[in-house]
Amino acid sequence: MKRPKITVVGAGNVGATAAHWIASKELGDVVLVDIMEGIPQGKALDLFQAAPVEGFDVRVTGSNDYAATENSDVVVITAGIPRKPGMSRDDLLKTNAKIVSDVTTQVVKYSPKTILIIVSNPLDAMAYVAKKVSGFPRERVIGMAGVLDSARFRTFVAEAANVSVKDVYGFVYGGHGDTMVPMTRFCSIGGAPLEAFLSKEKIDSIVERTKNGGAEIVNYLKTGSAFYAPSASVVAMVESIVRDQNRVLPCAVELHGEYGIQNLFVGVLAKLGNNGLEKVVELELNETEKTNLKKSADAVKGLVEAVQNLM
Repeated sequence: MKRPKITVVGAGNVGATAAHWIASKELGDVVLVDIMEGIPQGKALDLFQAAPVEGFDVRVTGSNDYAATENSDVVVITAGIPRKPGMSRDDLLKTNAKIVSDVTTQVVKYSPKTILIIVSNPLDAMAYVAKKVSGFPRERVIGMAGVLDSARFRTFVAEAANVSVKDVYGFVYGGHGDTMVPMTRFCSIGGAPLEAFLSKEKIDSIVERTKNGGAEIVNYLKTGSAFYAPSASVVAMVESIVRDQNRVLPCAVELHGEYGIQNLFVGVLAKLGNNGLEKVVELELNETEKTNLKKSADAVKGLVEAVQNLM
């Protein structure tokens, strides 16, 4: 049986760590691509040499040439400049839109049937760029944001309630930014509602911390941004696709009327399988949740309109 081929574009911290997770899980052969000569080759070779020690049996190669990515089953795009202290995701818009556009053009040239997973920020707008440039249907362009934001939310809940993260279920809707919507009403610990463990005040503080989860790490690192949790999050999506797991994960997908939102990439629950997006899971929201989701979608719309003026 032929192994899946998974390309990761961008050999920085997020991309290289994603390649590490992919190889260690034996999800497929990995191609690491970057414009910096020697960087993807060196990191790929280093990772490949860990195979005899860790016991994973996949090929890992690095290249500056997109020809090496030919016939990839999944392409993860992490390329772009990272956030720095005091910089919002929106500040990255102009530079990263150009980068994602160029990368997508090259990727599609060699892998016209691939599934794209976008990690570059500002996430929702970059997913729009990738879909527009690729011409792919919505099923094959998916943004990674919800898995990461939900992981942060679940971590903070587990920490506050002093329980195992394994017993916390929760997810975040909306755009990947300050207007994201942690869905507290659907959050549970061991099947019990969140309110059974934490006060409203504590829950509200967790919501705010989740919204600023990325910035909190940027402020600590000062010269970079998060990469362990983001890379693990994208690999969960890759795994569900290449292994046809049909997991229901919070992802940024283009909505076609779901939740009353049209033609915008917004984080919602989505089933991921071999075809990429298999189904958007539409929940019954209360009025507060609807209002917050619309506010978040409006913020995404503003970014998309700004991108449209650049293209």
